[in-house]
Amino acid sequence: MRRDVAPMDLPKLREVEAFAVTVSGKKMIGLRDPMNYSSEVVAVPQQLYPLLLLLDGQHSVVDIQAEYMRRFGELIFRETIDDVLKVLDAGLFLDSDNFRRKREEIENEFKQSPLRQALLAGKSYDASPEALDQQIQQFFTHEEGPGLPEKKPRKTHVKGIIAPHIDFQRGGPCFAWAYKDLAERADADVYIIFGTAHTHTVMPFVATHKDFETPYGTLPCNRELVRLIQKSVSYDLFRDEFVHRGEHSIEFQTVFLRYLFRDKKEISIVPILCGSFHEMVASRISPAEDARIREFVKAVKNAVKQSGARICCIAGADLAHVGPRFGDVHPISDGFLKLLKADDLRMLEPLERADANGFFSAIQADGDRRKICGLPPIYTMLSVMEATRGKLLKYQQWPDPQGTVTFASMAFY
Repeated sequence: MRRDVAPMDLPKLREVEAFAVTVSGKKMIGLRDPMNYSSEVVAVPQQLYPLLLLLDGQHSVVDIQAEYMRRFGELIFRETIDDVLKVLDAGLFLDSDNFRRKREEIENEFKQSPLRQALLAGKSYDASPEALDQQIQQFFTHEEGPGLPEKKPRKTHVKGIIAPHIDFQRGGPCFAWAYKDLAERADADVYIIFGTAHTHTVMPFVATHKDFETPYGTLPCNRELVRLIQKSVSYDLFRDEFVHRGEHSIEFQTVFLRYLFRDKKEISIVPILCGSFHEMVASRISPAEDARIREFVKAVKNAVKQSGARICCIAGADLAHVGPRFGDVHPISDGFLKLLKADDLRMLEPLERADANGFFSAIQADGDRRKICGLPPIYTMLSVMEATRGKLLKYQQWPDPQGTVTFASMAFY
């Protein structure tokens, strides 16, 4: 192995996301780190994709050459493998000494900081308050948007909203529908935000004590309410806290909250990430039958009652994920999009009755065929708040033949 390549006897690729990408007209495989230890996207020539599959920690470089020859009848030069390993290791995509050192440094920095930094400022949304003002205002005034919030408060108070967590470029106007209703009807001083955890968590729910940074200033965490919740839960809500660092589903909600209320009132948040309900869907067991979920829901309700705080809940949640990019066989057609909308709207009907179990049953009925990533935060929010009805404000699709995402905004009263 060349001297400029770190010695790795059995190179192993970390758990990363792989997706098709075109660079300068060439078809490549893009690699992205779902845990955000690395912010880079590494592009590997498509013909080398089989090489990545052999980076499993079980094959030496010589083994990889031999296996590649056996499978594909082609010789892959050691220099080619070394070059790929060098790029992957520099980008923190290999399970190597270099990655482990950097991981420890990043995790310690996050653990010691009282602040959850705005990871996507300047990437998914503008980092300067002035530019972000214009960006968000355009979401409200967009032809698909709801118009600017009225200054006069509405009589009916909102108890919770569902807003997307897709990036602002694709879902901004849909966000605006939920936050217009919240701006006009909310009387809360604490916002409990339930977000989807897009990476694996050991525990079903993940809390943090950290304040959230936004371009408009810090949005403080209500640490006392978090403490009261943890006090009544038998498992560690902070076991997976590092997941908050790279997760966007709550970050996007804090940006809208700070935008709306920065000059009006002091507010705080309780940030809760929700782990997967996949096992419950597969085993046909309702979340209401899961002791850990019941315990958490009861703990939140009791903590809110004990604190005396005025609460509003937010679920940062998208709906369907379909197409080859998400593991489906066939590309998306216009006819399929119409069927997808009909299926989504039927699934949302129980939410208009504030029926958490009915919502879960609608998803469970087809084995979560459409991969509804917003199931955990929506179910949990509905279980926590005492709403009697919901209203669908906006439903949208971001159509892409390779991977379509659907999302909606709803308000609950």
